[in-house]
Amino acid sequence: MFRALVLSIGLFICLIGIECLFVETAVLTIADFSAASLADSSLAPASFVISPPAWAPWGLLIGGSMVMIYSLTLTRRA
Repeated sequence: MFRALVLSIGLFICLIGIECLFVETAVLTIADFSAASLADSSLAPASFVISPPAWAPWGLLIGGSMVMIYSLTLTRRA
């Protein structure tokens, strides 16, 4: 079970690295649409802009692949 957990963490890190290869910036908004009215569109929700540094895609890909390789060296418990 621990082996599968470590493998899935490595896969998740690799997927984040692949996403960073294709995305320059990501805009995250915090909005409560349940309390917003459609007539009042002048209020803009707060947003965060995330732009990954140049080392992030390759660093995450290498780190995730090393974690996945490590998970293959763990012993299997029957």
